[in-house]
Amino acid sequence: GYTRAVKGTAGFYAGIPPFSDFVSFADPQHYRAAPADWLVVIADIAGSTAAIEAGRYKDVNMVGAACITAVLNAIDGVDIPFVFGGDGATLLVPPESEAPVRAALSGLQHLSENAFGLALRAGFVPVAEITARGRAVRVARFGLSAENSLAFFSGGGIELAESLIKGAADDGRYCMAASDAAGDPDLSGLSCRWEPLKSRNGIMLAVLVQALDRAPDSAGETYRTVAACVTEIVGSAPDAGNPVSDATLRFRWPPRGLALEARTAGTREPKWRAWLRVLKESFFQWVANRYDLTIGPLNAKRYRTELSLNADYRRFDDTLRLVVDATEAQAADITAFLDEQHSAGRCAYGVHQSDEALMTCLVFSLEVSDHLHFIDGADGGFALAARQLKAQLAAARS
Repeated sequence: GYTRAVKGTAGFYAGIPPFSDFVSFADPQHYRAAPADWLVVIADIAGSTAAIEAGRYKDVNMVGAACITAVLNAIDGVDIPFVFGGDGATLLVPPESEAPVRAALSGLQHLSENAFGLALRAGFVPVAEITARGRAVRVARFGLSAENSLAFFSGGGIELAESLIKGAADDGRYCMAASDAAGDPDLSGLSCRWEPLKSRNGIMLAVLVQALDRAPDSAGETYRTVAACVTEIVGSAPDAGNPVSDATLRFRWPPRGLALEARTAGTREPKWRAWLRVLKESFFQWVANRYDLTIGPLNAKRYRTELSLNADYRRFDDTLRLVVDATEAQAADITAFLDEQHSAGRCAYGVHQSDEALMTCLVFSLEVSDHLHFIDGADGGFALAARQLKAQLAAARS
């Protein structure tokens, strides 16, 4: 799903050269303007905070990751940029993919409501409309490993698209209504079999940061300062702060996420068959991990190494999103630094602490290492950190 064959106009994203130094994520040289006829797609769970406070954060994460899986499976072969948001996703799609994407998300709305009891909201905003309103959608490609990369977005266009889709303007005309004719989406590749990632340092810190001055030069300087400071605090080693490591990866059988994964089959597969399929697949995965075996396409030792490389614990979509495995002192230092930056009027931020992180996996092909792993803090993570961020943004605007 991340560097696939090019079809139609999808060569835009495939043609962006990846960069590898995360601290340089705000440098404008990495970004390309999105084509005017592409569409920003935003999907998120309405009322996700209440669901998370009720202890359903894993359900929320699963549906959020399903937004990406459903779209990628619907447009197989088209390389598109996307960002996982915890309770939803942001994607950018070419116009020729709009119809299958709408169908997939409409089907996911039904599945989310029927199988999870969660209301999924989705909408489409043309890039041209965002540009006409004075914002931009620029895309960069952060290289994780040889086969995988993450999309980053800048320019303020994603924030504008979100407000339009959520109905803050234009009477919600960009928000997509569910279709009664929609069938269940194809969520092949989506799984949640690993145990929660227990912090090796004590705290899994979910961090959200937005620059208050949106002028590109000023915002870029703010984000560079934040990224450099976090790196200095947690260390510059390649795995410093990474929630995914041999020390945090645990696999049990049967997996706790068995029922959750089986429910994503919807009506495409009888429930008993979905349970048996996940039970069988996860058993062989447990054996392979227990004894470091290769079973079929799964080389357990190589896969664990790739898991840490392909984890999206650092991402950017006009908001810097981090999940950092930190000591208590490091978490305090990061929070104190962000508070200083906020007091100086440079940024708004939100943080949330837990002792675990959650990992939801998207695995297309183990043979060619085509897999990505979505990370969020446990017990609410980004969704609860967003409450603090939104309060600071509201105070700054007033």
